[in-house]
Amino acid sequence: MTWDDPVPETDQRLVAAAADGEERAVEAALRPKDLGEFIGQERVREQLDLVLKAARQRGGTADHVLLSGAPGLGKTTLSMIIAAEMGAPIRITSGPAIQHAGDLAAILSSLTEGEVLFLDEIHRMSRPAEEMLYMAMEDFRVDVIVGKGPGATAIPLELPPFTLVGATTRAGLLPPPLRDRFGFTGHMEFYGPAELERVVRRSADLLDVAIDPEGAAEIAGRSRGTPRIANRLLRRVRDYAQVKADGAITREIAAQALDVYEVDLRGLDRLDRAVLDALLRLFGGGPVGLSTLAVAVGEERETVEEVAEPFLVREGLLARTPRGRIATPAAWAHLGLVPPQQSNPPGQQGLFGQ
Repeated sequence: MTWDDPVPETDQRLVAAAADGEERAVEAALRPKDLGEFIGQERVREQLDLVLKAARQRGGTADHVLLSGAPGLGKTTLSMIIAAEMGAPIRITSGPAIQHAGDLAAILSSLTEGEVLFLDEIHRMSRPAEEMLYMAMEDFRVDVIVGKGPGATAIPLELPPFTLVGATTRAGLLPPPLRDRFGFTGHMEFYGPAELERVVRRSADLLDVAIDPEGAAEIAGRSRGTPRIANRLLRRVRDYAQVKADGAITREIAAQALDVYEVDLRGLDRLDRAVLDALLRLFGGGPVGLSTLAVAVGEERETVEEVAEPFLVREGLLARTPRGRIATPAAWAHLGLVPPQQSNPPGQQGLFGQ
């Protein structure tokens, strides 16, 4: 095989898998290992520290913990820290992976005493498994049903004390009986620019990347208040600096790299700008229905609603109204466009609906 020969498909998959594994290894290396290393979420860290210290002093397991908040804010990292602080192993699974009560029973029955069970996207767990979890959390036992119909019998199965850490991006979808069984509930907030700069500088040190304060601020300002995004952008800027410059990240290098990756000054990416551009240029700023807007940008309705909209609304660039999505004056200014003259403000009607 010569250098000019095409790479076999199997080898291509192996290379891709290796690259993906390396990326995951880098992400794991950037995770804080204890509460002292964890940046941001001051109130949650303080409260959680009290819960864990009290549990260690009693010599028992920690109360069940529910962490809620947007993706990328550190819920998985905190679950690993809880296990590390308690000196316990951790088992990681997710709500969508538990479709039957038997799936949950198999996991619970294999736990060891004090083990931490991290259940991501807990609101997406099936209803039968959810009802089994009630008894497991409260009484540390489950009833396994053997057989069907009138001949079915329930066999009680005792469980060792464990700590359940549930994570959800939609706390409102959790039924009250489940939510009330958690001894501690922490809500994760979006990060401020100063906190994200600390995240970027810490990650740059771990990656052995030279970065000045202005370069860190440039990356932090485009990271949408989310540490996961900040770390991802840092790795991409590192690649750009390695190939196009001397490897050091300055404000100029960071800005050039993020322009290449289509991340603008406010953190909007290609999809965000496509949504705004369609809303402004095709529909005059709205109101327009979500399905129509999704078709206009060539994406699924769920993608626009769950990926682009939350950030655009939070940035004050888009608003949801009963009549549809509308653009705010800030959206017109951000894209450098002039809004059309209207007799009423966008999304509002006159006294007689005109």
